[in-house]
Amino acid sequence: MRRFTLFASLGLLASATAAWAQDLATAPAEAWVIGPIIRGKNYSVGMPLRPDRARRGWSFEFPYPDVQAGHVHYVTLDAGSLAGKSRIVMRYRIDASRGTRFVARENPELPATVSLFFQRQGDSWSGRRHPYHRWWSPTATMDQLAPGEHQMTVSLNDPSWTSVNGPLASSSPRAFRDALVEADRIGLVFGSAAGRGHGVYATRSARFTLLSYRVE
Repeated sequence: MRRFTLFASLGLLASATAAWAQDLATAPAEAWVIGPIIRGKNYSVGMPLRPDRARRGWSFEFPYPDVQAGHVHYVTLDAGSLAGKSRIVMRYRIDASRGTRFVARENPELPATVSLFFQRQGDSWSGRRHPYHRWWSPTATMDQLAPGEHQMTVSLNDPSWTSVNGPLASSSPRAFRDALVEADRIGLVFGSAAGRGHGVYATRSARFTLLSYRVE
């Protein structure tokens, strides 16, 4: 009986993993982390560690009404290697009170945005030591935050993915390929064109819901 239970559990785990491979939004909300957490400090001030469960995917409320209430930076999942994958397709919805504005914490004069992101395992969060361990989707694929339902489709073969200190994948193709193969965390970040994951807050009540996050 114990042996059967073990195999049954392993089968359920394998099924869950296969489902995540199709749509990471189906992973439990508890598997996602709102951060980043660097040397014990969570940079998403005023946010819970995990998003809320939703009927489809997960959700969280933006801190509001000003920067003193907090700001959301990264939401990521340990999804493993991106070897052999060709694109990421994310669908999300923003519900907001009328008149809500989204503000980039570090560059409030710029539009607040959401970008796709992945991180190579072993990153020290030092741009000097590991300049090619974090990658943000091409600038042209950023979405300006606004109420409604949206979809982002980003090719993993696009040479304009941006690394920590600014160099594009086109200038360091081997480093980019290695990062894909040894990818660890994947997800989305909030900020602006001048600071992709440097945080966003809202001026009124607003909620972000991840509907799907497919790695294909």
